[in-house]
Amino acid sequence: MPPMMNSWRTLASVLVIVLGLSSYSAWAQPSAPPPPRERPAHRDRPETPDAPKDADKPDPGNQAAKDNKDDKKDPKDDKKDDKKDDKKDAPVVTTHSIVINSKVIHYTVTAGMLPQFDDKLKSKGNIFYIAYTKDDAPAQDRPILFSFNGGPGSSSVWLHMGMLGPRRVAMGPDGETPPLPTKIVDNDQSWLDLADLVFIDPVSTGFSRPAEGEDARQFHGLSEDISSVAKFIKLYLTRNNRWLSPKFVIGESYGGTRGAGLAGYLQTNMGISLNGVILVSPAVDFATLDFRDNNDLPYQMFLPTYAATAWYHKKLPADLQAKPLADVLKEAESFASGEYAQVLELGDRADASRIDAAAATYARLTGLSKDYVRRANLRVRQSNFAKELLRDEGRTVGRYDARYKGIDRDGVGDNPDYDPSYSAVQGAYTAAINAYLRDELKYESDDSYELLTGVWPWRFPENGFASTADQLRTAMTQNPSLKVMFAAGHFDMAVPFFATEHVAAHLALDPTLRGNVRIEEYDAGHMYYLRQQDLQKAKADAEAFFKDAITPAK
Repeated sequence: MPPMMNSWRTLASVLVIVLGLSSYSAWAQPSAPPPPRERPAHRDRPETPDAPKDADKPDPGNQAAKDNKDDKKDPKDDKKDDKKDDKKDAPVVTTHSIVINSKVIHYTVTAGMLPQFDDKLKSKGNIFYIAYTKDDAPAQDRPILFSFNGGPGSSSVWLHMGMLGPRRVAMGPDGETPPLPTKIVDNDQSWLDLADLVFIDPVSTGFSRPAEGEDARQFHGLSEDISSVAKFIKLYLTRNNRWLSPKFVIGESYGGTRGAGLAGYLQTNMGISLNGVILVSPAVDFATLDFRDNNDLPYQMFLPTYAATAWYHKKLPADLQAKPLADVLKEAESFASGEYAQVLELGDRADASRIDAAAATYARLTGLSKDYVRRANLRVRQSNFAKELLRDEGRTVGRYDARYKGIDRDGVGDNPDYDPSYSAVQGAYTAAINAYLRDELKYESDDSYELLTGVWPWRFPENGFASTADQLRTAMTQNPSLKVMFAAGHFDMAVPFFATEHVAAHLALDPTLRGNVRIEEYDAGHMYYLRQQDLQKAKADAEAFFKDAITPAK
C-alpha cells in the first residue's frame, strides 16, 4: 500500500507522519513515527551489550595496553568481519501449499536478510526479504517478481498481504474492515502461479536496518534508495541463480517512483533488462501531485477524482448523479483538460464571466458549492476537498480511498483530523504481518517490524519536481521488449488516476514503443485490491500482462 503526505494536522494530532519536505507532501504514504525504544537485534545477530554503569570511570586495569593492541589490529580483520555480517542472519525456510485456479501449488518461503555492501565489500546494512518460490519449477523458466511499497518509509506488507502473496488479510467485499480479531486467509487470487515473488523491505522498514555504526540516512534519498534496492536485486539474482529468469518489478505509490527509476538504473548501470514493470497507484512525476504555489497541474489531475467521490457519496446534481460513473468521469476529464485548464493558464488574465462559468461547472462536477470554489480561486486542494464535501453531514472522506468516511472532532477547519481509509487497514495489517511472520513463517525477532516509519528528511532534487519518468523512458528505449502496466483507482485521492494517465501519455516514447504501455483502472482507491471485485480484476490483468511480457514477439 505495500508500498511510495499531505499534512492534515500537526504531527501530534494525526496517526500518520507529516512529511518533512512540504514540497512533496501530497503523495507519500503515511508513517507513524516510532516511539523511542530499544531495538534488540534479530535472534541470529549478536546484540551489542549495554555499557556498564561505571563506564565513565577510569579503568584501573591495563587499558592502555588494550588500546595499543586495538591500534595494531590487522585491517584485514575488518573485511573478514564485514563478510561475516550476512551469515549472522541465517534465512528461515518453510514449505506450504495453496490452491490457485483449481491447481495445488507447493511452494517454499524463505525469510531472511541480504547485506548491503559498498564498493569495498564493507557492510553498510541489511535488507529483509520474504521470497516465495514454486517447488519443482526450473528457475531459468520461472518468472520472478520483485515487489515493494512506497512511503518512502513503507514496508512491503501492503502488496504482500493485500494482493500478491498466497496469504492475505481478510477484508469485506468492498474493502471494509471486518470485526476483530484480524484473520489471515488463503489468497486464491495470489500471483504465485504466475511468478516467484520476492518482497523487499528497504533499509529502515520491516526488519531492515543499517549495519552497526552506519547512518540510516545514507539510504534515505531518491537516488540512494534506487541504488540500494538495485543492489539487493542483483545480489538476489546472483545468490539464487536467477539471472536467466524473466524479471519483473512491481511498486505501489512511492514504490512507483522507485520502480520506474529502477527500470532505468538496472538497465543502464547493471545491465539487467526487465521483462515488465507494474506501477500500482504510482507517484512517478511529482509535478502532477504537488499542490505547490504556481503549479496548477495537480488541480487538473485531482478534479476527476473529486467528481468520482461526489458521485459515490451522492452529492452531484440529480441529472449527473443518475449517470454511470464512467460517464461522469468522461465529463470531468473533458472539463479538467479543456476549459478548466485554459482558465487556470490564463490566471489573472481570465475575465470575470469566464471564471464564474468555470466555477459553476467545477461545482456541478464536484459537489462543492460555487461560492466555495470561487473563494478557493478555482483551486481546491485535496485535503480541503476531503473536509468540505460532507461537512454538512459532519463527516470527511478518505485520502487513500475516498469511499471511506471519517469523523472529526469538529466541523470547522480546512483539513481532516485523520485519514479514515488508512485507519481502516492499519491495525489489521499490523496484526496480520506480525502473526504471520512468527506463526507461519517461523521467523522470530524481538525487533519491531516497521510497517511505516519516519525516514525524513528524504533527499530529493533541490530544484524542480522529483520524477523518474525519464528513467522509465530510457529503459523502454534501450530495451524495446520491456512492457509497462500502470494501475490506478478511481477513488484514490493520494495519487489520482488522471495523474497516472497523464504520466503514461507524457513518456515521450517513440511511436513504435507506445504499444508496450497499458493502463488498468479500478473502482476503488489507492489499495484498490482491497475490494474483492478489483482483486480479481487485478489478477486477470496480471495474467494478460505476464503473457504479453514473456511471449516472444512474432
